[in-house]
Amino acid sequence: MAPDDMTLTNQLCFSVYHASRLFTKFYKQALEPFQLTYPQYLVLLSLWEEDRQPLHKLGERLDFGSNTLTPLLKRMETNGWLTRSLPATDHRQLIVSLTEQARDTKPEIFAAIHQCVAQQNVDVSKYNDTLAMNHELIATLQRMLK
Repeated sequence: MAPDDMTLTNQLCFSVYHASRLFTKFYKQALEPFQLTYPQYLVLLSLWEEDRQPLHKLGERLDFGSNTLTPLLKRMETNGWLTRSLPATDHRQLIVSLTEQARDTKPEIFAAIHQCVAQQNVDVSKYNDTLAMNHELIATLQRMLK
């Protein structure tokens, strides 16, 4: 990119940042009936894929530091979405598990999000292409940071 093109609107980093903020706003609206935040939804997504995850694995999957994840999980536990427990065999490894509420509400949450997306007539093919390009971008950035 030429120095003359170094404007805010020509920066991929700003475009991705802006898209991220818009996703957060979108999910805030979609998740409001469930009193969930977007980061809490991401925790649930991870646990719906694999329940009973060690805290460190959950943090790695979501790329959340413990200073972000611990208070988030405490709030989710207080609100009945998950439990945190220490197994009898290893008291050093905190296990995060879904509650019945989280398992039972999953279809409702997915339906609410799907309805919000469907109202916008999102082209599934473009969605999949964008997702693939984003995966490539993430892989490139991860290589750059090594």
